[in-house]
Amino acid sequence: MPKPGPDAPINPFVYDDSMPSSTPRTAVRRKSKVTAPAAKQRILKRGQGIVDEVYELIRGDIMALRIKPDTRISIDNLVRQLGVSQTPIREALSRLEATGLVTKQHFVDELYEMRLLLEPYAARCAAEQMSDTQLQQVVALAEHMEPGASRTSYDRFADQDSEFHDLIASGSGNHLVRDALAGLHTHLHIFRLRFHSEVTKEACNEHAKLIAALTRRQAAEAESAMRAHIDKSYKRLKSFARD
Repeated sequence: MPKPGPDAPINPFVYDDSMPSSTPRTAVRRKSKVTAPAAKQRILKRGQGIVDEVYELIRGDIMALRIKPDTRISIDNLVRQLGVSQTPIREALSRLEATGLVTKQHFVDELYEMRLLLEPYAARCAAEQMSDTQLQQVVALAEHMEPGASRTSYDRFADQDSEFHDLIASGSGNHLVRDALAGLHTHLHIFRLRFHSEVTKEACNEHAKLIAALTRRQAAEAESAMRAHIDKSYKRLKSFARD
């Protein structure tokens, strides 16, 4: 097994919904040992759909980092805090999973496996098929992806990184591959939650090697460069997740 690393995004929150019904189920971020702190019960207005309210509350806590990365989120705690049953909480978590903010256990590993299957192939095809105009767009974007030490620059890099990979997928000429990768990247915004400036520096160096191969129209070299980039990205993600 080889993690984005940086692209990709958001090592999202993870929950395990595969346990027996008799076992309390928890929403967890992979390999986390931290339990989300208990909070006072929050009374829902119930003026709209209860699932919508639960969804907005949990999403707000994630985006505001009140629920931090590498945190174990207990459904039982949410039941006590929100005063609702487990059913709307699970439904809200499923919706959050669709946005990439929450995933089931081991999902991040599977995402990287899919990227390793698809993106090196897309890079190989792009080296052979992408137009000069498409290649110029990739080069121009990479030139603007400057590493930065601030959170704002880090978030901007995350958006540019997603666009960078999409441009290469588009240049492959395979619309199914591009659509599949676009679906994966919605889950890969670890940038949003895991700020680390070293990620951008390393990713830029890896992008440069990939662009060099694309510019020379070296299909095998481009495929190898993309595979190395994704593999290193995954290892970075795993490393920072342990910090």
